[in-house]
Amino acid sequence: MAKMWAGRTDGSTDQLADDFNSSIHFDSRMYRQDIRGSMAHAAMLGAQGIIAPAEADALIDGLQGILDDLESGALAFDLSCEDIHMFVEQVLTERLGDVGKKLHTARSRNDQVALDLRMYLRDECATLTALLTELIGTVADQAEAHKAVILPGYTHLQRAQPITFGHHLMAYAMMLLRDVDRLQDTVRRMNQSPIGCCALAGTTYHTDRRMEAARLGFDGICLNSLDGVSDRDFCAELMSTLAILMMHLSRFSEEIILWSSWEFKFIELSDSFTTGSSIMPQKKNPDMAELVRGKTGRVYGDLMALLTTLKGLPLAYNKDMQEDKESVFDACDTVKMCVEVFTGMVRTMTVRADNMKRAAQTGFINATDLADYLVKKGLPFRSAYKVAGQLVARCIADGQVLDTLPLTVYKEYSDLFAEDVYQEIALETCVAKRISEGGTSVESVEAQVKYVREKLAV
Repeated sequence: MAKMWAGRTDGSTDQLADDFNSSIHFDSRMYRQDIRGSMAHAAMLGAQGIIAPAEADALIDGLQGILDDLESGALAFDLSCEDIHMFVEQVLTERLGDVGKKLHTARSRNDQVALDLRMYLRDECATLTALLTELIGTVADQAEAHKAVILPGYTHLQRAQPITFGHHLMAYAMMLLRDVDRLQDTVRRMNQSPIGCCALAGTTYHTDRRMEAARLGFDGICLNSLDGVSDRDFCAELMSTLAILMMHLSRFSEEIILWSSWEFKFIELSDSFTTGSSIMPQKKNPDMAELVRGKTGRVYGDLMALLTTLKGLPLAYNKDMQEDKESVFDACDTVKMCVEVFTGMVRTMTVRADNMKRAAQTGFINATDLADYLVKKGLPFRSAYKVAGQLVARCIADGQVLDTLPLTVYKEYSDLFAEDVYQEIALETCVAKRISEGGTSVESVEAQVKYVREKLAV
């Protein structure tokens, strides 16, 4: 098949080179954006008198027909075409004749592909934001339902202080909320139209780039034509945002994997989001969480692949930039799938409050509160810290916990101890006393849930 760019050469390329050069097998997913962009371009050409208004109308109608036929399945992609842009233009020319050949006036594939990609990724960000909003709402629902369930809080994966499960979950809700904010911020910088930058230097035609940008929902235009066609920082920024999001999901996955193990048994995952073993009938494997954790490395790799591709490119467009799409498409596809699965997994998990409470009771995680008790009685903190540590050691030696240690033993270490010590170090008291904003008290968790719900409603 003759190439639409034939002229300087005869347009004949080796079949192997054709296959190597072709991108339609992955950039065809941008057909809606490509056609919408071309319709706006035709409208601008007609409005500016660059082509006759009747020709512009014919182009728009022809493009709409192609879109309708692709959506209905009446038209299939021709994989012998080099890319989605050439495919659409070829079909349009077949249907309209010479009028179809006028569509590419005052533009290049360089600014056209930059336009399609920005529009496509803008749509992907909207989808991702909706999916993330659902996940955050699901996490908030679970947090609200378990705002008073006590479990150990950890540092160094060692039991540290008592917290509520709702408080722990809301930490992830806050992280994911920032991911939404990063997505929205990425779109703000992405939403500048490159169309009209042409190959690299603009055009001699009196175009109206701002009209075309406005019709396509852009906030403005790329103000430098070289920059407009040759940079992909919007792709790198989006993929960086997705990498951070996956890091958050991976950390959450790691805890879900730990919590669902027999050693913790803090939660039980639904059968719908686990798998079994082919040889060990007792197994219930958290494969979905493990896959999310594993796919995080894949998204990191997509980001590094793009950054490496871009790092040595001179201005303006280079064919290397065709490599941007598979990486960014893969990252978007992977993250969307992970967020959807994660939402279902969190929504259907069963919380084992009894096991959480039991772990909290046996970890001496009220030792800090014991020291604080003595400080309030007038003992310097470092002295109180030492006494609390000695009492923990005594409990370990005697097979006791601080909650049940006899008062007579307490008094062996300090006369400041009285009957009220038991109320002060009760886990419920330890949690309730964390009244500082952002802390683990029930009231604080309720405030955090309210804040997140209000942010999601904006």
